[in-house]
Amino acid sequence: MTPLKYLAGYPAALQQQVRELIAADRLGTWLQQRYVEPHEVRNDRQLYDYTQALKERYLRQSVPLSKVIYDSRLQVLKHALGTHTTVSRVQGSRLKSSREIRIATVFREAPAPFLKMIVVHELAHLKESDHNKAFYQLCTHMEPDYHQLEFGLRMYLTHLDARPD
Repeated sequence: MTPLKYLAGYPAALQQQVRELIAADRLGTWLQQRYVEPHEVRNDRQLYDYTQALKERYLRQSVPLSKVIYDSRLQVLKHALGTHTTVSRVQGSRLKSSREIRIATVFREAPAPFLKMIVVHELAHLKESDHNKAFYQLCTHMEPDYHQLEFGLRMYLTHLDARPD
Protein backbone atom coordinates (compact mmCIF):
# COMPACT_ATOMS: atom_id res chain seq x y z
CA MET A 1 0.00 0.00 0.00
CA THR A 2 1.49 3.34 -1.10
CA PRO A 3 1.69 5.93 1.69
CA LEU A 4 -0.20 9.16 1.01
CA LYS A 5 2.01 11.70 2.78
CA TYR A 6 -0.51 14.56 2.60
CA LEU A 7 -3.34 12.39 3.96
CA ALA A 8 -1.40 10.49 6.63
CA GLY A 9 -3.59 11.69 9.53
CA TYR A 10 -6.87 10.67 7.91
CA PRO A 11 -8.69 7.34 8.42
CA ALA A 12 -7.49 4.32 6.43
CA ALA A 13 -10.87 3.94 4.70
CA LEU A 14 -10.69 7.51 3.40
CA GLN A 15 -7.12 6.98 2.22
CA GLN A 16 -8.23 3.84 0.40
CA GLN A 17 -10.94 5.80 -1.45
CA VAL A 18 -8.28 8.27 -2.59
CA ARG A 19 -6.01 5.40 -3.70
CA GLU A 20 -8.89 4.01 -5.77
CA LEU A 21 -9.43 7.41 -7.42
CA ILE A 22 -5.70 7.57 -8.23
CA ALA A 23 -5.67 4.00 -9.59
CA ALA A 24 -8.67 4.77 -11.82
CA ASP A 25 -7.03 8.06 -12.89
CA ARG A 26 -10.08 9.97 -11.65
CA LEU A 27 -8.65 12.11 -8.83
CA GLY A 28 -7.82 15.01 -11.16
CA THR A 29 -11.29 14.93 -12.70
CA TRP A 30 -12.92 14.81 -9.26
CA LEU A 31 -10.90 17.83 -8.14
CA GLN A 32 -11.70 19.79 -11.33
CA GLN A 33 -15.42 19.19 -10.86
CA ARG A 34 -15.35 20.20 -7.21
CA TYR A 35 -12.94 23.15 -7.38
CA VAL A 36 -13.53 24.85 -10.72
CA GLU A 37 -12.97 28.49 -9.76
CA PRO A 38 -9.53 29.81 -10.77
CA HIS A 39 -8.01 32.93 -9.23
CA GLU A 40 -6.35 35.97 -10.77
CA VAL A 41 -3.64 36.40 -8.12
CA ARG A 42 -0.55 35.82 -10.26
CA ASN A 43 2.17 38.09 -8.88
CA ASP A 44 3.47 39.24 -5.51
CA ARG A 45 1.71 42.62 -5.62
CA GLN A 46 -1.66 40.99 -6.29
CA LEU A 47 -0.97 38.46 -3.53
CA TYR A 48 -0.17 41.27 -1.09
CA ASP A 49 -3.38 43.12 -2.01
CA TYR A 50 -5.45 39.90 -1.73
CA THR A 51 -3.97 39.09 1.68
CA GLN A 52 -4.32 42.66 2.90
CA ALA A 53 -8.02 42.70 1.91
CA LEU A 54 -8.66 39.56 3.96
CA LYS A 55 -6.66 40.98 6.86
CA GLU A 56 -8.62 44.24 6.79
CA ARG A 57 -11.89 42.35 6.78
CA TYR A 58 -11.15 39.96 9.65
CA LEU A 59 -8.06 41.14 11.55
CA ARG A 60 -8.10 44.94 11.51
CA GLN A 61 -6.45 45.26 14.92
CA SER A 62 -3.55 42.92 14.18
CA VAL A 63 0.00 43.94 13.38
CA PRO A 64 0.69 45.28 9.88
CA LEU A 65 2.22 43.08 7.19
CA SER A 66 5.35 44.33 5.47
CA LYS A 67 5.65 41.64 2.81
CA VAL A 68 3.52 38.93 1.21
CA ILE A 69 5.14 36.98 -1.63
CA TYR A 70 5.10 33.75 -3.57
CA ASP A 71 8.21 31.75 -2.67
CA SER A 72 9.38 29.11 -5.15
CA ARG A 73 11.78 27.54 -2.62
CA LEU A 74 9.28 27.24 0.18
CA GLN A 75 7.87 23.76 -0.32
CA VAL A 76 11.26 22.16 -0.87
CA LEU A 77 13.22 23.89 1.89
CA LYS A 78 10.64 24.38 4.63
CA HIS A 79 8.32 21.42 3.92
CA ALA A 80 5.51 23.93 4.24
CA LEU A 81 3.00 25.56 1.91
CA GLY A 82 3.13 28.92 3.60
CA THR A 83 5.07 30.60 6.35
CA HIS A 84 4.53 33.52 8.65
CA THR A 85 7.69 35.07 10.05
CA THR A 86 8.69 38.01 12.16
CA VAL A 87 11.89 39.67 11.03
CA SER A 88 13.65 41.87 13.59
CA ARG A 89 16.18 44.52 12.59
CA VAL A 90 18.15 47.02 14.61
CA GLN A 91 17.58 50.59 13.47
CA GLY A 92 19.63 52.99 15.54
CA SER A 93 18.86 52.35 19.19
CA ARG A 94 15.53 50.64 18.42
CA LEU A 95 14.56 47.16 17.40
CA LYS A 96 12.11 47.16 14.51
CA SER A 97 10.14 44.06 13.62
CA SER A 98 8.17 43.34 10.49
CA ARG A 99 5.82 40.52 9.59
CA GLU A 100 6.16 38.54 6.37
CA ILE A 101 3.98 35.88 4.78
CA ARG A 102 5.41 33.60 2.11
CA ILE A 103 3.15 31.36 0.05
CA ALA A 104 4.42 28.40 -2.00
CA THR A 105 4.28 29.03 -5.75
CA VAL A 106 2.14 25.91 -6.19
CA PHE A 107 -0.76 28.21 -5.24
CA ARG A 108 -0.27 30.41 -8.32
CA GLU A 109 -1.98 27.72 -10.37
CA ALA A 110 -4.16 26.17 -7.66
CA PRO A 111 -7.93 26.74 -7.53
CA ALA A 112 -9.07 29.94 -5.78
CA PRO A 113 -10.46 28.22 -2.65
CA PHE A 114 -7.04 26.67 -1.92
CA LEU A 115 -5.28 30.02 -2.17
CA LYS A 116 -7.82 31.54 0.21
CA MET A 117 -7.41 28.64 2.64
CA ILE A 118 -3.62 28.97 2.82
CA VAL A 119 -3.76 32.77 3.15
CA VAL A 120 -6.36 32.44 5.93
CA HIS A 121 -4.10 29.90 7.64
CA GLU A 122 -1.10 32.22 7.56
CA LEU A 123 -3.15 35.25 8.63
CA ALA A 124 -4.44 33.30 11.63
CA HIS A 125 -0.83 33.03 12.77
CA LEU A 126 -0.85 36.80 13.31
CA LYS A 127 -3.04 36.19 16.37
CA GLU A 128 -2.30 32.57 17.28
CA SER A 129 1.18 31.14 16.86
CA ASP A 130 0.27 27.51 17.65
CA HIS A 131 -2.09 25.18 15.85
CA ASN A 132 -4.52 25.01 18.75
CA LYS A 133 -8.29 25.24 19.15
CA ALA A 134 -8.28 29.06 19.08
CA PHE A 135 -6.20 29.00 15.89
CA TYR A 136 -8.66 26.75 14.05
CA GLN A 137 -11.63 28.74 15.37
CA LEU A 138 -10.08 31.86 13.86
CA CYS A 139 -9.50 30.02 10.57
CA THR A 140 -13.15 28.93 10.42
CA HIS A 141 -14.25 32.47 11.31
CA MET A 142 -12.40 33.78 8.25
CA GLU A 143 -13.32 30.80 6.02
CA PRO A 144 -16.29 28.71 7.25
CA ASP A 145 -15.33 25.76 4.98
CA TYR A 146 -11.72 25.81 6.19
CA HIS A 147 -11.53 22.14 7.23
CA GLN A 148 -13.16 20.89 4.02
CA LEU A 149 -10.82 23.08 1.97
CA GLU A 150 -7.83 21.77 3.90
CA PHE A 151 -8.86 18.21 3.02
CA GLY A 152 -9.43 19.22 -0.62
CA LEU A 153 -6.03 20.86 -0.70
CA ARG A 154 -4.42 17.71 0.67
CA MET A 155 -6.12 15.73 -2.11
CA TYR A 156 -4.91 18.30 -4.67
CA LEU A 157 -1.33 17.94 -3.41
CA THR A 158 -1.69 14.15 -3.48
CA HIS A 159 -2.84 14.45 -7.11
CA LEU A 160 0.17 16.63 -8.00
CA ASP A 161 2.45 14.16 -6.20
CA ALA A 162 0.95 11.16 -8.04
CA ARG A 163 1.24 12.69 -11.51
CA PRO A 164 4.11 11.51 -13.67
CA ASP A 165 6.64 14.32 -14.29
